[in-house]
Order: sequence, then C-alpha cells, then structure tokens
Amino acid sequence: MSKAKHPDGRATHAEPISGPSHSVRAVFHPAPPQFEGCFTTFYQLKLDVADGGEVHDYLQPEWANLRFFAGSTPKSHISGQKLSGARFVATGPSSVANRFSIGTSRIWGIGILPLGWARLIDAEACNYSNTLFDGAQDEVFAKFDGLSDVLCNPDADVEEQLTAIRQTMESMMRPSRDEDKIVRIHDALVNGDHLAVARLADACAMSVRTLERVCRRYFGFTPKRLMRRQRFTRSLTSYMLHRGALWTEAMDEEYHDQAQFTREFTEFMTMTPSKYARLEHPIMTSFMEARERVWGSAAQALDGPRQADDDLE
Repeated sequence: MSKAKHPDGRATHAEPISGPSHSVRAVFHPAPPQFEGCFTTFYQLKLDVADGGEVHDYLQPEWANLRFFAGSTPKSHISGQKLSGARFVATGPSSVANRFSIGTSRIWGIGILPLGWARLIDAEACNYSNTLFDGAQDEVFAKFDGLSDVLCNPDADVEEQLTAIRQTMESMMRPSRDEDKIVRIHDALVNGDHLAVARLADACAMSVRTLERVCRRYFGFTPKRLMRRQRFTRSLTSYMLHRGALWTEAMDEEYHDQAQFTREFTEFMTMTPSKYARLEHPIMTSFMEARERVWGSAAQALDGPRQADDDLE
C-alpha cells in the first residue's frame, strides 16, 4: 500500500488490486473544507490491462459524476443509451446499473452530491437522471470541459491536477436558497430510519410537496425511489465488501423477504442477484474495498466471482 499527500496535508491511500490480466490502483483525495457536503471525493483510478485488452463491469446506482480519461475511454451503456470515445464523461444521478468496458487508462472522478448539484449545476437533476453523455457536448456540463486538458494528461503532476479541480469548482460555486432543505433530506436518507414519504417529510420539517420538489430538483428522483435506492445500495455494498457472503446475509433488514429483494435488485441492476454474483467485478470490487478502507464508506454516501444463491433467480 502506498500513501500520497493532499495539498492540505491529509493523507490519501492508493490500493493496488491485481487480477490475472489487470491491476487497479485507487487513490482518494478529500475535497477541501470549503466544499463540505458537495462532493463524495476526488479520486484517481489507475487501470492497467494486459495485451491491449479490456475489462467489463457495472457501476451501481450512484450520484452524478464527472469522469476524465487519459488512455482508453469507456464504452458505456445505461437505460438504452450508449456512449464511447469521450474523454470527459458526465453522468446524472442514477437508479440503474451502468455497464461499461475499458482498457488501460488513467481516470479522474468527481462525485457530485445533491448539495454540489445545487451549487454547480443550473438544471433539474431529474432531467439528467439515468443519463450519460459526452460532457464536452452538453450545454450544462460543457463548462467543466476546461479540466480535460490537465486531467486527461497522463504526464500532468497530481498537485497541478488537484489545484485545477479546486480552482474550477471554486469559480463555479453559487449559493442555493434550498441548501438547508437539501442537507436535511440527505441526512435523513443516509440515516435510513424512514420508510414512508410522509415520515421522511416530517423528519425534514417540510411538506410532502416541498420534499418532492427538492428531491426531483437536486437529487434526481422522487423521495420514494431515493429511499428504495438507499436500501438497495446498503445491501449491495455489504455483499461486495464481504467476499463469499450470501445474498441472504447481505440483504438489508428492511426487506420483507427474498422475493422483494430479488425484484428490487433486478430493477436497479437490470439482472438477477444470482447472475450478478456469477460475473467478475474487477473494478468495482477493488474500488469499493479501497474506498471503505480509506473513508469507512464504500458507496457514495447514499451513503472475483462469488457463490450465488440458487434461490435468488
């Protein structure tokens, strides 16, 4: 394991994970204090694939992301949309899996939380849900393309790249009138104590109508879908972090039974749990395990193949 230093002196970690034909190294950089609550993290992913090959994996449902690629660019597919050849890929908040394949590459990722969306993105998050696109070609996200020259340069110094991210985000940050509401909703969702929309609204001290408006505007989905996604993500994260676990062991206690879990898994990941368990996840397993070791959280603060459960088809 190696360590790097963030410009403010805090340590980040790089964790190499190797497979038969690839290696993955994830390096995490905490967002500076002035961005508190706006980003999951700024991260680098260094992927080396032997013999010019590719690896295949699935991104789980997540918040919005900006990703910059030096080397191979991904072939991605989500909700019937396909994208390839873009060095700057932007994705909106998602509630379904994003299937991708990629070869050797150096990747910078910036995960945007709802508060960050409110301060940076002048668009309804619900209009970008379950989407991916060439960020340089989108009228809303093209303003971030100025980062491509430095983040997509494999020879650029890491400190230079981090400085570019910080300066770009600082120059674009604008206050939002809904910031207090966004923080209350996000905290309540992560807490996971509320299963009904009315109870979530009460916990956030707002009407159901206001809750619905804020969630669609900045979180990308209705409150009900956000609560379901949160529950599902907890289950999937638990499974990914416990190699050899059964789905019944990872399944969140809020699920009534295995049948309900299987239905929701199929909806969110577009396949059954047993099919997912039979697939290799060379990037996501490495990334989630490394992130959990560093930050204590493998998911975006929503928070090799494994033995499948035969009864979860």
